[in-house]
Amino acid sequence: MPDIALLHTTEPLGHLVSRLFAMGGPVMMALVVIAMTGVITFVYLMLLGIFYAPRLTSRLKKIMTIWQQTPARVNPRELQLRVGTYGRLNPLLRLVTSTMLACQQRRDREQIRKTVALDAQQALEPFEAPLKIIEVIAALAPLLGLLGTVMGMIEAFSTMAAAEGRANATQLSGGIYEALTTTAAGLVIAIPFAAIAAWIEFRLRRIHQTVNYTLITVLSVADSEEAFVSEPPSSVSPQTNSVQEDPGTANETARYDRQGLAHATG
Repeated sequence: MPDIALLHTTEPLGHLVSRLFAMGGPVMMALVVIAMTGVITFVYLMLLGIFYAPRLTSRLKKIMTIWQQTPARVNPRELQLRVGTYGRLNPLLRLVTSTMLACQQRRDREQIRKTVALDAQQALEPFEAPLKIIEVIAALAPLLGLLGTVMGMIEAFSTMAAAEGRANATQLSGGIYEALTTTAAGLVIAIPFAAIAAWIEFRLRRIHQTVNYTLITVLSVADSEEAFVSEPPSSVSPQTNSVQEDPGTANETARYDRQGLAHATG
């Protein structure tokens, strides 16, 4: 049957799908399975991004502004309680508040840097596996289609060989036509999933840059030890035995912290 007639046929959809499966064989079934897997993975990834993606909200931007001006006024524990249920799902809010609290308590800066880098990496880990699945589908679909074409070509030429060269052009072209169906199906699946994978990767890169910039901004406030002395937060008891650093040493340590965080989360 010509391809135009197949596209414009009025037969039921179930019969058309069964004919495609008959033409493509087991390879067509495998292509349908990976296509359904890709669609389910994409929907799951979108839902995951809506609820659990790190995001710099307007409330968080106001908190960052207050933190840069007078960090002693910020109460991280109170901020965690004031946000709603949807806000608590934001990993960036948890990262920012925990880092602010650690800076106000004047914990070891090297330990803060390591903890922040590890938490930032864990915040993006749930998105890596679905992205990898979509990338594999985009790479695997055309290969499966090519495999189906090769198998169909082998079958067509084996039929011609069995006829001892007496097979006419109609039989040969029909076998090749059916064999090429799997290649077309593989490309139809691979092209949109390749575009989806590139878009998701771009979005994750933007989210990563946002998280990295936000955490570096929070840590940069810790360069000034006087910021936490004048007005300590009500929820954190000021430490009386803290050791003051030399300004040059503090600036060098802060620069090392920023470079280390950018390397660890990047």
